[in-house]
Amino acid sequence: MGRMRENPRYNVISMRISDEERERLQQIMETTSMSVSDIMREAMELFTVRLEKGREADQKAA
Repeated sequence: MGRMRENPRYNVISMRISDEERERLQQIMETTSMSVSDIMREAMELFTVRLEKGREADQKAA
């Protein structure tokens, strides 16, 4: 039986990527020693920040 985690993650998402994207992902994994899941989590955080900055800029322009 697996170990219990404090914040278990139950949702699995899969996606198709090109060979070039897979190579870039592999390079990121080797450079950072991060897992694919951790890389994708960080990418979502960065994307969220970018979206929020865009919304703030739009509100200032209005």
